[in-house]
Amino acid sequence: MHFPKQIEIIEVGPRDGLQNESTFVSTEKKQKLVKLLEKTGVQRIETASFVHPRAVPQMADATEMARFSLEQGLSFLALTPNLKALELAIQNNVPQIAVFVGASETFNQKNIRRTIDESLAECTEMFARAKEERLFIRGYVSMCFSCPYEGAISYDQVKKIVSHFARHGVDEISIGDTNGQANPKIIFERFMKLKENFPQTVFVGHFHDTNGLALANILAAIQAGVERFDASIGGLGGCPFSPGATGNVATEKVVSMLHQMGIETGIDEQCLAQASAYTKTLFE
Repeated sequence: MHFPKQIEIIEVGPRDGLQNESTFVSTEKKQKLVKLLEKTGVQRIETASFVHPRAVPQMADATEMARFSLEQGLSFLALTPNLKALELAIQNNVPQIAVFVGASETFNQKNIRRTIDESLAECTEMFARAKEERLFIRGYVSMCFSCPYEGAISYDQVKKIVSHFARHGVDEISIGDTNGQANPKIIFERFMKLKENFPQTVFVGHFHDTNGLALANILAAIQAGVERFDASIGGLGGCPFSPGATGNVATEKVVSMLHQMGIETGIDEQCLAQASAYTKTLFE
């Protein structure tokens, strides 16, 4: 088995973790959470989304969160689902942006009300604009294994989007098991194919723990050569457009497993436990 010396964990709790929560978490609480996460040693945190607040009310304070993240000197990501959102991110000096397209046509329509082809066309414009500003670009590919609306997702459906992202020079591509239905076999096989077809591309694993297989899926992805993973403090999260999807894999569980295997993350588990405990107070 393959065990790298180090794995990068990207903390997505303040954005992806909170976006599905119906109870609005105050900006002050979000900022405290980010501060606690910063103390853990995690190098990148997804802190904001410039999605329209009517679509995701939890992210209505994106501007405040971006300014706070800059003041803290963080290397942070913000989700920018369209050109208007990207311009807002640029105005707020966001250093790393993320765009997303679903590998499922139905999911993409429900999520952002566009066909996949329409989304990819807009991404082309967004990538060009982001490169003008020398921004780090992440591409999210959602529903890469199965979909609650369409069932099994083929490799070719995923490859179409990855190919577009890679051709336009994104810096990393996050492959998402958005509804948490994947198993280690398909994870390993799909990442092996992606690594074979796109050897110069940096891939990130993004797993939800709906069926309790997220840690096993991370191990499978590591065996396929993946060395970056998204995780959410306290297992916060889900997807507002994916019925039944539960939280992201918990950061503290991922870090604990990796450390037990002798894989470094640069993250302090005691500080992580404090951040995890704080997540339980967010909705009080």
